[in-house]
Amino acid sequence: MKPLIFITNDDGHSARGLAALVAVARELGDVVVVTTELNASGKSHSLTTGVPIRVRTISKEPGLEQYACTGTPVDCVKLGEEHLCPRRPDLVLSGINHGSNASINVIYSGTMGAVIEASALGYPAIGFSLLNHSENADFGACLPFVRSICRNVLDNGLPPRISLNVNIPKLPYEDIKGIKVCRESQAYWSDSFERRVDPSGRPYYWLTGKFVCLDNATDTDEWALHNGYISVVPTHPDYTAPDFIEPMRKRFENGL
Repeated sequence: MKPLIFITNDDGHSARGLAALVAVARELGDVVVVTTELNASGKSHSLTTGVPIRVRTISKEPGLEQYACTGTPVDCVKLGEEHLCPRRPDLVLSGINHGSNASINVIYSGTMGAVIEASALGYPAIGFSLLNHSENADFGACLPFVRSICRNVLDNGLPPRISLNVNIPKLPYEDIKGIKVCRESQAYWSDSFERRVDPSGRPYYWLTGKFVCLDNATDTDEWALHNGYISVVPTHPDYTAPDFIEPMRKRFENGL
């Protein structure tokens, strides 16, 4: 029996990155796709509550079923694995996202929200992102690497609750130097809400921001990407800071 590969994204069902990922996955197994109806970038790990979620069938053919969901990327994972997959998926993929999900972006990303949810549910999962925000981005150069990473995980699995955050530089195939397994760089977004006025004279606010990287080390995803490498960051849903458990225990368990 072929492996079953479940795919979702946060750019919507018509995104070129999704089509590229589906094409690769079909070489490796049977595919079920459940994506968001509209762009859901920045939805992180959000769920839909208080309103119904509707699912629309886009297409069905041997080896490939595609659906669109009115919910979030995490909703897509939960609905897909419970109601739309004919059996337990062997691999969950998300992307290929149009734009970076490296560094601090992972906590905002709908692409990676879906991946972390799948990992928490016990599935090996990978999120793919290309550092190109264009709707017409060319994904051809990155596909051999996407294929290789997917095959590796299908063949060897991942540790429990560990997923992969894979970011790919916007470079021709021959200029990509290889893959670096690394850590998330320390960075933040210096955000600002710009006040504007619409044609009717009503004020509104538009989010703007600047990415600020505080990390100059050579073992980070940002370093890898800026130096021509694909970054692979092992990621998990546990937010615990283990190095600080004992210091905090001394502060709070021994009296104030």
